[in-house]
Amino acid sequence: MSPTPQLDNSTSDHADREEPNSSGRDPVTDHPCPPRREFKARGAFVTRCEGCNLPELNCLCPYQSMAESRVQVWLITHPIEHYKPTNTGRLIKDVLAPTRVFTWYRTTPDPELLGLLADPRYAPFVVFPDDQPDYVHRVVTIDAVREVASERIPVLILLDGTWRQARRIFRKSPYLDTLPVLPLHTERLTRYRLRKPASESHLCTAEVAAELLRQAGEGEAANTLDDYFDAFNESYAASRGYERIDEPTPAMQRLLARRA
Repeated sequence: MSPTPQLDNSTSDHADREEPNSSGRDPVTDHPCPPRREFKARGAFVTRCEGCNLPELNCLCPYQSMAESRVQVWLITHPIEHYKPTNTGRLIKDVLAPTRVFTWYRTTPDPELLGLLADPRYAPFVVFPDDQPDYVHRVVTIDAVREVASERIPVLILLDGTWRQARRIFRKSPYLDTLPVLPLHTERLTRYRLRKPASESHLCTAEVAAELLRQAGEGEAANTLDDYFDAFNESYAASRGYERIDEPTPAMQRLLARRA
């Protein structure tokens, strides 16, 4: 049996950290941020597009394409992930407008998130592996997402960070303790080229979202996100080698066709 894919299970992501904004506030919630050491690692001085945060050499903005989906995605993001230009969670919001992003703080959960979890319009599922016995009674299959869609809005809650960070979020967030747990079972292997995963079966955040959307019956949204992820992957990898992509790749061509 293949292992359940994890979210951004990176072993070499420290080189992609960026310095927080000069205001010292969280970029999503505007909460005060703890001080961070000056960032001097690789990529610190790259000129980036203000829209997509990719190096200007291969800006992703011309390829951004929106899609509609009955299934929503909410991200609970570890604070460090906001400053990593290789983070793929933000790609989901570029494609699916209703996507919500919440920054995780162990002692101060986002009140907006708590309110939404209590909103009867939504049916949230926390995406996490089914590899521990203490929450086996909460584990559901993708069928539960499809079945609830006729009455409520299904929500995939993705824990956006390294595997260690995601496990900590899952274990240290009491407001997640009553939610059904949705593991991802797939034979898909990662195509992510920007961080080194522990295993090819460990998918990054955008790949997990695309695969679950596809399994839930949202094929067009999944395909659009997959193409946008591939365009991001290709653009960023080329920029690391100081190479410009002059001719759009197949994924980029499909995105341009959708925009047209």
